[in-house]
Amino acid sequence: MDENTIIKTNDFGIPEPQNGVLLINRKIEVVFVPLYAFDLKGHRVGYGKGFYDKLLANCRPETIKVGVCFFNAVNKISDISKHDISLNYVVTPNATFDF
Repeated sequence: MDENTIIKTNDFGIPEPQNGVLLINRKIEVVFVPLYAFDLKGHRVGYGKGFYDKLLANCRPETIKVGVCFFNAVNKISDISKHDISLNYVVTPNATFDF
């Protein structure tokens, strides 16, 4: 993104670029993932639209996945599916978790 990038709010209220450089998922090295909840094994619960599930599924396995959460970890998230991709790290206001 640069000073010429046009930002428009989408139907979900998320600002997103309308022009700029298209990234190839296989070249992404780090993804920051907003979270609603996470557990002590790096499983995550997002905000229910599946955007990051789709993105992470198309990234390389070695892409570093960093969750960002305002809440503390829960002991266990029980409804994990085989398609869910775990995080490598989570950053909260009080701690950083390494899985």
